[in-house]
Amino acid sequence: MTIEEKIGFDQIRRELTGACRSTLGKEQVDVMAPETDFGVISRLMHETREMQNVQHDASLGFPRGEIHDLREALGRIRIEGLYLDENELFALRKTLDYAAQLERFFRGLDAERFPILSQIRLSDQVELHPIVQRIDHILDRYGRMADNASPELGRIRHELVLAEGSVSRTLTTILKRAQAEGLLDKDASPTLREGRLVLPVPPAYKRKLGGIVHDESATGKTVYVEPQEVVEANNRIRELESEERRERIRILQDISTWLRPQVTAIVQTGKMLGYIDFLGAKVHLGDELQAICPEVVNEPMLDWRQARHPLLHMNFRKQNKEVVPLTIRLDQQQRILVISGPNAGGKSVCLKTVALLQYMMQSGLPVPLDESSTMGVFQKIMIDIGDEQSIEDDLSTYSSHLKNMKQFVREANGQTLLLIDEFGTGTEPLIGGAIAEAVLRQLNEQGALGVITTHYTNLKHFAEQAEGVVNGAMLYDRGQMRPLFQLSIGQAGSSFAIEIAKQIGLPESIIEHATQLVGEEHIDYDKQLQDIARDKRYWENKRQNIRQKEKHLEEKIAYYEEEIAGLKAKKRQVLADAKAEAADILERSNATIERTIREIKEAKADKIKTQKARQRVEKLKDDVSGKKEDKKPAKTENKNGVLHDFRDLKPLSKQMPSSQPSVINTIRQHKLSFERSLDIRGLRADEALETFIAYLDDAIMVNAGTITILHGTGTGALKQVVRDHLAQRNRDLQHRKAGTIVYHDGDPDRGGAGITVVEL
Repeated sequence: MTIEEKIGFDQIRRELTGACRSTLGKEQVDVMAPETDFGVISRLMHETREMQNVQHDASLGFPRGEIHDLREALGRIRIEGLYLDENELFALRKTLDYAAQLERFFRGLDAERFPILSQIRLSDQVELHPIVQRIDHILDRYGRMADNASPELGRIRHELVLAEGSVSRTLTTILKRAQAEGLLDKDASPTLREGRLVLPVPPAYKRKLGGIVHDESATGKTVYVEPQEVVEANNRIRELESEERRERIRILQDISTWLRPQVTAIVQTGKMLGYIDFLGAKVHLGDELQAICPEVVNEPMLDWRQARHPLLHMNFRKQNKEVVPLTIRLDQQQRILVISGPNAGGKSVCLKTVALLQYMMQSGLPVPLDESSTMGVFQKIMIDIGDEQSIEDDLSTYSSHLKNMKQFVREANGQTLLLIDEFGTGTEPLIGGAIAEAVLRQLNEQGALGVITTHYTNLKHFAEQAEGVVNGAMLYDRGQMRPLFQLSIGQAGSSFAIEIAKQIGLPESIIEHATQLVGEEHIDYDKQLQDIARDKRYWENKRQNIRQKEKHLEEKIAYYEEEIAGLKAKKRQVLADAKAEAADILERSNATIERTIREIKEAKADKIKTQKARQRVEKLKDDVSGKKEDKKPAKTENKNGVLHDFRDLKPLSKQMPSSQPSVINTIRQHKLSFERSLDIRGLRADEALETFIAYLDDAIMVNAGTITILHGTGTGALKQVVRDHLAQRNRDLQHRKAGTIVYHDGDPDRGGAGITVVEL
C-alpha cells in the first residue's frame, strides 16, 4: 500500500479525476504531486483561489464549452497525405472555439483582482479564429461537410440530387404499375440495398418485374429487385457518390495540409485547456469539501483552526452528520505533538487529517479549514502508518517500523513533517517503548516537527518534560463511555482500558487481577489523567461560556456606544440647524423692524399708518414666538410706550455667521452617491463584518430600501457573519419594538446563495 493510499490522497485524486471533463484534465490530475518550492505553492494557491472567485461570480460569465483530446488525430496528420475526418475536424473546431472564448474571457479580467488568470494565454503560437473560420467554411453546424465546401462538391451533389430524384420518380411509376398488375403489395415502397434503390417483390413475381436481384429478406418471402429501367441511373448515382467521396477527401486533405505546420501549437493549446479543466476540478473539489485556499507562509509550521478530514466530511455529509473539527498548532516552540487516548478515539484520524491536508495544500488544492488558519511548507513529509509487514523482504511489522525509523533519523531536520501512528508498537512493550523514546528524543534534537500517536506511558512522560514536545489527548466522555473525537493539546490522554473492559462486561475478578498486575501506581496515574481531562473540559466549557457572554456584552456596548454617538451627532446637527434658522429669523426680524421704524418716522405719528406699522411688529412677534396669527391686538393705550421702544431699537448687523449644511442636505447628497450593492468577497471574516456594518448603517441612514451583499459561496463564512449580524440587529429592533429587517438569498439566476438581499 502506497503512502497516498494510506492517507487517502488517492481518493482525492479520484474525486478530481471524476470532476474533470476531458482526458487532458485527467492527465493533469495524474501528474499532480506535492511541491516544496514556496513560490510555486504560493502561485498554485493564488491561482486556485482566483478560479474559485471567477466561477463563483455569476456576473463574470465564465465560458462553458467542449474539450476534445485530439493529440492522436493531430499526430496522424503530421504524415503527408493523411487527414482529419469530418468528426475529428468538428471536434477540433469546438475545442478551438472554446479556447478562443476562454482567451477572450481571461484577457478581459481585472488584472488587479485576478493577476494570475488575467495573464493566461491559450494561443501564443497560433491564431485560433482563422482556424475556426476555415473549418466553418467546410462543415455545417451539425459537423457534416457543407455543399459549398468547394464548387466541385456543390456541382457533384447537385447532380446527385437530380439523379436520385429521377430514379425515385421512375421507381414510383414502376411501383404503381406493378401494384396495379398485382405483382407488389399495396403498401410496398422503394428501399435501399447495397447503395441502390430497389423494390420489394414476392419471389414468384421477380421475373415478371424484370431487373437485377440484389438481396432477399431473412424469411425468404421478399426479394429486392432493381428494375432494368433504373440500372443505368443507379450506376450514375454510384459514380457520383464516388466522385463526392473523392472530393470530400481532397477537401479534408487540403485543410489538414494547411493545419500541419500549426499542429504543435494546437496541441499546446489543448494542454492549456486541460490545465484549465483541472483548475475547474479543483474548484469543484473545494465546493464539495467547503474548502478554502488558506494563507501560506514560507516556514515549517501549521496553525489550523476547524480542520476537517476531507473524506470523512464527504461521507458524513451524505448521512447528514458533522465531522468533529481539529484545531492544532506546530511551530518551533511546540514542534512535536504526542497524542494519546483510547482506541477508536480518533488519534489516527487526527494524524491522517494532518497528513492529508498538508499533502493537498502542497499540491495546490483547497483544504477544509477555517479562513483564520495558516499553513506552512515542509521540504519532506515522512509517514509511518499501518502494517508494513513485507513477505518479499522477510520483514515483520516491527522490523518495518524500525526500518522507517532508521530513515527518519537519517533524513529528518527542521524542514521535515513526521507523522507516526502507534509509535513503538509491534514488539515487547517495555523495550518497544524504550526504543521509541530514544528515537523521539533524537528526532526532537534534530528539530523535526510532527504528530505521533501512542499508548506508551513513558512517551507521555517524555512529552511532559522535553522542550519542544507536547502532549495531546483525545477526549472521552467517561459518563457515557464514548469517545468525543476532540483533541485537547497540553495534557496526556488516558487509554480508559479499565473502564472499557467494565463496559463490555469483562468479569470483575479479571479486572481486579489486571489492576493488581499492572500496579495501583499506574492505575492512579491513568485516573489522574482522566480527572485532569474531565476538569479541563469543565473549565474549558466555563471559559467558553464566559467568552460568549463577554462577546455578547461587548457587542451590546459597541451597539449602544454607536447609538449614543449617533444621537450626539444628530443633536449637534439639530442645534446647528436651529441656530441657522434663528439667525435667518433674526435677520428677517431686523429688516422688518428697521422698515417699521422708518415708516413711523416718515408718518410723523400719523395715527392710521402708525397703527398698521404696530400691527406688523405684533405679527412678527407672534411668528417668532410661534403664537397664532389670530391673536387679538394689544390695547391702543400702549401705543406711545411701543413707539418709544421702537425708537430705541437698532438694526442688527447683517454679517451673520454662515450656518453649516442641514441634516437634510447632507443626507440628500449621501443618498445620491450611495451604491446599493456591496462586494465583500476576498475579505477575512472580521474585515467583512466591519465593512458590512458600516455599509448597513449608511443604507439605513439614506433609507436605501433594498440592498444586496455579494459574499460568494465558498466556505460560507462570509455569508454567516452577514446573516449573524442581521439576526442580531433584528433581535435589538424587536427588543425596542421597532420592526425587523427582511433578508434572503438572491434569485437562482442572479447569484443565488452567493448573495444576501436585504430589505430595510
